[in-house]
Amino acid sequence: MILEKINSPADLKALDPALLPALADEVRQAVLNRVSLHGGHVGPNLGFVEATIALHRVFNAPEDKFVFDVSHQSYPHKILTGRAFGFLDPTRLDEVSGYSSPAESPLYDTFELGHTSTSIALASGLQKGRDIMGRHENVVAVIGDGSLSGGEAFEGLDVAAENGTNIIIVVNDNEMSIAENHGGLYQNLALLRQTNGAAQLNFFKALGFDYLYVEQGNDVHKLIEAFQKVKDIDHPVVVHIHTLKGKGYEPAVLDKERWHWSMPFDTQTAQPRNTSTAEDYSDLVGQFLLDQMKTDPSLVAVTAGTPSVAGFTPQRRAQAGRQHVDVGIAEEEAVALISGMAKAGAHPVFNVYSTFIQRAYDQLAQDLCINNQPAVINVFMGSVLGFNDITHIGFYDIPMLSNIPNLTYLAPASWEEFVSMERWAIAQSSMPVAIRVPGGAVVHSPETFPADYSVAPKARLITRGSRVALIGAGASVAWIQKAADTLRKNGIQPTLISQTFLSSLDEKLLESLLPDHQVVLVAEDGSIEGGFGQKIAAFYGNTPMRVLCNGVAKGLYDRYSYSGLLTQSHLTPDTIAADILRTLSIL
Repeated sequence: MILEKINSPADLKALDPALLPALADEVRQAVLNRVSLHGGHVGPNLGFVEATIALHRVFNAPEDKFVFDVSHQSYPHKILTGRAFGFLDPTRLDEVSGYSSPAESPLYDTFELGHTSTSIALASGLQKGRDIMGRHENVVAVIGDGSLSGGEAFEGLDVAAENGTNIIIVVNDNEMSIAENHGGLYQNLALLRQTNGAAQLNFFKALGFDYLYVEQGNDVHKLIEAFQKVKDIDHPVVVHIHTLKGKGYEPAVLDKERWHWSMPFDTQTAQPRNTSTAEDYSDLVGQFLLDQMKTDPSLVAVTAGTPSVAGFTPQRRAQAGRQHVDVGIAEEEAVALISGMAKAGAHPVFNVYSTFIQRAYDQLAQDLCINNQPAVINVFMGSVLGFNDITHIGFYDIPMLSNIPNLTYLAPASWEEFVSMERWAIAQSSMPVAIRVPGGAVVHSPETFPADYSVAPKARLITRGSRVALIGAGASVAWIQKAADTLRKNGIQPTLISQTFLSSLDEKLLESLLPDHQVVLVAEDGSIEGGFGQKIAAFYGNTPMRVLCNGVAKGLYDRYSYSGLLTQSHLTPDTIAADILRTLSIL
């Protein structure tokens, strides 16, 4: 096995050139081994194997710096820089992150990267810093064609070109984003592919870059030849390579969207290793919106490069037609777009992962909320039960969204409550509304919910008790209900409250607790700092009420255990009940 002899780029450089295609096959099999057992990004990594080998063959890492956009194509890089064990040894898969990480490899990984369209901007900083410090290493930014739709990618190109010195930008063009590409830029990329890079109309040249096109983007020798031409160049250059997403694994080639990322699967059958028939909020939301579109031609579902966030499969997108808009990887554009659409009288609904909505804070505050346009945003994975790696943490949405003036942020605790909120949010014409889609398993409720949340109470009283009140929001409502069962066994009848509004308090309800309650515990499915629990604590600040805020301490959590973080944050039913009992014992 050739790969067993490759522990660093130096070993790769010493390898007989004739063995490089065989090495590419072994690297590809290592990628497949990991993703089939562990899950991860499949297609982007399979398509970038030869390019990674060529980069490390030509350039001199770690002296030369590589920046991998979003890290979806960084697995082969990890394999060739001493981390093949995380792809070959089934007992060590968890030792390697799915993203570029200096904490894991300070020599070869330049930045923690998990969000898209950032590599060129970061590399432009390395470019300028190198020049200021008087060094001469090569700076190489890798970016996929899908990531070029993000505004930061253009800003990085703009600055890097004006810097005017060595920077090599490798555009990995596999004609795909996560799903299909969207935007006018892709017409030019298609023209460049069709003309073998010879078209006079060239986006990159227009910005001031030298340009080199490689049609055979999965031919390691062609790539080595191209990279040798630009190594140590004294000005900015784009090397545009045409690759095949999913190369080497036929299912990933035939269905590129499905195989962008996958849970563990059997490589022979391409079927998931663990199948589940459980309901999924994303699927339910997609079908709900599609059904609503049939009676409301002004309803438009919007996404920023991730249509699956709300269950908009290719089939559903086809059914929705012009009532589904994918702006590409461009969250800022998505927020401004829905503001403009609402102004024009349409009913836009932007579906987005919590970790990505933070990319559009200014547009939320300025373009949407200052203008008070009645657009709707569905925020997914905003929960401790959401994505669990350092670059995709989604539980800081409440501090951000609940504190933007004019934005109403709602937290349903069940599917039926979500539907009630969503119907109202789409139909109303008074305000921008965001809805935090619950994390975890789908919860159903037989209750009847308000039809008009503009006049509804800001919190929902579930059960009236005394001495103790437990307040949850979204997924944490189920946790306080289970904690209440334990408390009842100890002779305590707690009041249970669902904080349906994250952006404002039900002061009348909170005030009503003062005569016969001693303790209020808030179970925050997210960050303590800036959360709704601190608002409740501030409300009770000048009263005898004891307030406990249970939630996640501010920090960056990487590949955390869901049960571990819930326990650490005192968000399990047992820890919630124990905190109440301990507090009552000292009062």
